[in-house]
Amino acid sequence: MSIYERLLSYRDEKYKNFQSKLIPNIDKKTIIGVKTPQMRKIVKEVYGTKESTIFLQTLPHQYYEENLIHFFLISKIKDFDECIREVERFLPYIDCWTVCDQATPLVFKKNHDKLLPLIKKWINSNHVYTARFGIRMLMNEFLNDDFKGEYLEWVASKNGDDYYLKMMVAWFFATALAKQYNATIKYIENRCLDPWIHKKTIQKAVESYRVSYEHKEYLKKFR
Repeated sequence: MSIYERLLSYRDEKYKNFQSKLIPNIDKKTIIGVKTPQMRKIVKEVYGTKESTIFLQTLPHQYYEENLIHFFLISKIKDFDECIREVERFLPYIDCWTVCDQATPLVFKKNHDKLLPLIKKWINSNHVYTARFGIRMLMNEFLNDDFKGEYLEWVASKNGDDYYLKMMVAWFFATALAKQYNATIKYIENRCLDPWIHKKTIQKAVESYRVSYEHKEYLKKFR
């Protein structure tokens, strides 16, 4: 059974309708309607097989869920260089925020030195979802022990009017306020961010359980 046939076996029309509302920028006809646990099950079944290898070589895909399966398979690759080759081959084909945000290659965590310059390159991309992916990887991997203040500027200086890009910038800064407050608060106090992103960052930080009550009250002053 092919990956496409496996996906069809889990098709759920109600879930398809639900998904289409979350990702209005892609054609509803490209959505099969398969829930994430079922897709993860398929990935577990096919990973490492010849079918998986052929599937990864076949781009572009026709269906939204095929793109998700593709990224889930990439995220399991254990060799860093091979994983990066597959990530960079796939990034130009990402066309919605859900595919962009669902997968994080496991091998990234142990290869920060090699990953960082790639993240900077991705953030500088003119392709919305490549840039969004780069910002998300910086948020996931470099807001803890490996944090440097300059990373905030990488994201703050990212220009673009796309809604999904601006939302990612706000998400990054709200997370940075939770994890690296002292370095990040300056960007709010000095209103360094695009006005819409500034407001959305504060909203997300105030809604976050990871930001202290005192910090939330202070942030509200800058709405």
